[in-house]
Parts: sequence; C-alpha cells; structure tokens
Amino acid sequence: MSPFDFFDNHTYRMVFFGTAVIGLVAGALGSFAYLRKQSLISDVISHAALPGTLLAFLAAVVVLGADGRNMVGLIAGAVVIGTIAVLFANGVSRHSKIRIDTAMAVSLTIFFGAGMLLMRVIANGAFPGKGGIQDYLFGNASVITRADLTTSIVVGAVALVLMLVFWKEFALRTFDPDHASVLGFGARFIDTVMFTTIVIATVIGVKAVGLVLMVAFVVTPPAAARQWTKTLRGMVVLSAVFGAVGSGVGAYLSIAMGNVPTGPLIVLTMFAIFVLSLVLSPRRSIVIHFVKRARARAALKRELAEAAS
Repeated sequence: MSPFDFFDNHTYRMVFFGTAVIGLVAGALGSFAYLRKQSLISDVISHAALPGTLLAFLAAVVVLGADGRNMVGLIAGAVVIGTIAVLFANGVSRHSKIRIDTAMAVSLTIFFGAGMLLMRVIANGAFPGKGGIQDYLFGNASVITRADLTTSIVVGAVALVLMLVFWKEFALRTFDPDHASVLGFGARFIDTVMFTTIVIATVIGVKAVGLVLMVAFVVTPPAAARQWTKTLRGMVVLSAVFGAVGSGVGAYLSIAMGNVPTGPLIVLTMFAIFVLSLVLSPRRSIVIHFVKRARARAALKRELAEAAS
C-alpha cells in the first residue's frame, strides 16, 4: 500500500492521525511520570479508566437517557476515576509505610476489579448502545471517528496547555520537591494538576489501543528520549515526537501489512525506537559505554605496564 492510497481512505486517516495525537500527548506528559520514577502510574490510570468509562456510560444511559458512548462523557468519567486512583495510591504511600509501587499495585487491582464487575453488569443488562464496550480492554483503532479525533485533539491540547502553564511548578516538583514547598507551591495541588494531565494523556488512547497497551505510550517514548537529551524541555519535546512518530508509523504498518492489530504493532514500533536510542544515542548508548570502558581498561594496562618497567 502506497502512502497516497493510505491517506485517501477516511478510516485509515482517522487511525493514523488519531493514534499520532495519542502518542504525542502521552509522550510529552509521560516524561514527568518517568522522571518522578512513577512510570507504573500510567498502568494504574489505564486500568482505572475502565470503571471510569463504564460509570460514565451507565450514568448517561440510565440517569440522563442520553448516548452512553459519547466520547466527551467517557473521557470525563475516565479522567475523574483515573485521578482518584492516582491520588489514592499516592495518599496511601504518603500516610503509611507502604511504598509507592505497592500502593500503585493495590490501586490498580481495586479499580480494575471494579471495572470488570461493571463490564459484567453492562454485558448482562439491557442497556442501549452497549455493543463494543469490550474494546476498552484491548482497543480498536479502526472505530476512531472524526468526532473522536476532534475530541482527542481538544482534550489533549487542554492537557498540554496545563503543562505549559504550570511548567515551572511541574519542573520544581519533579526535581526538587522540598525546594518547591519552600517557595510556597502547594504539593498536593501541583501533584493533582500534574497527575490529572497524565490521566488525560492516558485515557484519550484507551479506546484506540486498549488499557492493556496504553502504558507503553506513556513510558516508552520518555525512556527513549532520555537517552538523547539532558534537559527537561528537550526530553518533553523529543518524547512527544517519538510518541507521535512511533504511533503513526505503527498505524501505517498495521494497515499496510494487512490483518495486523494496530495497538500491538505501535507498541513494537515504539520499542524499536527505544532500542535504537539505547544503541545509537551519543551520550548514553550501550556502544559508547562499552567503548569508554574498553579505552579505560587499555589506558590502565598501559599505566601498569609503564609502572612495572
């Protein structure tokens, strides 16, 4: 399939641009989760997005009598419940002796369990528009509509604007939380805003790639970008580029290769970018590391030989 044939097809265009937007937003905001050593938080968010979307679906259908599959409503539900899940994990870690990784694992299982229960309730009930609700588990990029793409762009832009507005606070809270507190930045408020933006970056992609794989969109691009740059600004920009390019290329390959799932191939494309970054980056690459060690050993041997003679 040529690129011209690809972009002539409406469905293919929606898949390409939809996943690219998801990758860009998730890559940029995932940098803060990566630098705070809370990469697992994206897994918590994606799994908490399941009960969030299902609760929003039930509220729309049962309470409001509206379309339960409206993208804006589903994202709103996922953002609210996802933020609660993140704050719950951090609150447990802050007010107890439980470490943050354990707290996140507990939060993940609780909210995912609630989501599976709600999914069974919806599957067994007579709710209009419930068909395809299981796509939130594994994703289905082919169902992205123009309205879904527009919603993802708008919601993602809101998250990126929040990141830019609170850039200084996010940076201080990430690298020097004590100094941020001394300057008067409210730790809980900044954390809430930061994690809310990360939640938004995660939940906008759940419908396309599923909660199982969404964690890779938040973690892999920052991990690859970190190999190339030392600055926060450079890392955020490069991570966004890696996320968008990896998603777009993966989406194109999945369609060009035939009946290949889009989400898994995007994840493999991002993994390839990560591996290339590990091997080729000028400062942190594995190759450079081995070359430096070999030169250091050779220099040491020469010094020992000269000392012995």
